[in-house]
Amino acid sequence: MTRRISSLLKLGTVSIGGGSPIVVQSMTTTDTRNAIATINQVRQLEDCGCEIVRVAVPDNVAAESISTIKKGISIPLIADIHYDFRLALAALKAGADGLRLNPGNMSNKEGLYTVVAMAKERKVPIRVGVNAGSLPVDYQAHLPLADRMVNMAMEQIKLIEDMDFTLIKVALKAFDVPTTINAYQKISDMISYPLHVGITEAGLPVAGAIRSAVGIGILLYQGIGDTIRVSLSAHPSKEIEIAYEILKSLGLRQRGPVLVSCPSCGRAEVNVVALAEEVDNYLQQISKAVKVAVMGCMVNGPGEARDADVGIAGGKGKGVLFRKGKIIKTVSEEQLVKALIEEIEMF
Repeated sequence: MTRRISSLLKLGTVSIGGGSPIVVQSMTTTDTRNAIATINQVRQLEDCGCEIVRVAVPDNVAAESISTIKKGISIPLIADIHYDFRLALAALKAGADGLRLNPGNMSNKEGLYTVVAMAKERKVPIRVGVNAGSLPVDYQAHLPLADRMVNMAMEQIKLIEDMDFTLIKVALKAFDVPTTINAYQKISDMISYPLHVGITEAGLPVAGAIRSAVGIGILLYQGIGDTIRVSLSAHPSKEIEIAYEILKSLGLRQRGPVLVSCPSCGRAEVNVVALAEEVDNYLQQISKAVKVAVMGCMVNGPGEARDADVGIAGGKGKGVLFRKGKIIKTVSEEQLVKALIEEIEMF
């Protein structure tokens, strides 16, 4: 696949766009005013592979907490601001690495100019974010939703471009997957700024993961997207896990292990589901980039999982351990998982 060419941004220590690896980000669910709780959650996200984190800034106390939070974390922090330009100024003074704004909902244009001027002076990027659900009801109501989103984003981009500011990242999110895809496709041909891609309010983990994988996956396959967030009604660490699975499935990023397991069938003589779950529990604890297969049939298993680094295939009372589709040895069914783990640890 060929990625869309976008301009390069630096958000703290992280490069966005310009051919850089697609960046995974999330947002904290803690009260930003509670700096300790927020630091602890960000550290959890860092351990999962989160590369940029966003925090809500509903008031001055939250904005001022950013300086304390920044001292306790290792990844860039984006301040999420709505309506009040003074909160954006406070967040910048506290050391925010980026701002997420909807310039159109800041009625004080002089205040917005002050925010943009300070962001420019500090080289802090601004993400122009348009969500389908926050569009004014009467805004270009005769047009399809995707067109309305794009037009609103272009108005907001021009607003800050006219202030001589170009450190811009853009997001156009909706719950509806086709609408989101359409909006990103349209705007990707109109601007060269990096695009942050996601499906907003995607839902609980199972439905949200599917909806996000379809929407984000289609866009990434088309080369559209420089950063991603999977938005779930769940702990944000789950967002990171699913984001990397999407990237791994497209061959765009590799972090941690990949598990290949067959769906089982009447040929299987072992409990494939139980074996796969046991192996997956182990894999959750390691960060090694290894592709592991758990198959239920000794006849077809190794061949079907030929591109796996290591794997097991069960049979009646025994199974085989294989590497790159070639059988290494046969072991008893009770020893299959142990033998596999030992092989992974030597890989």
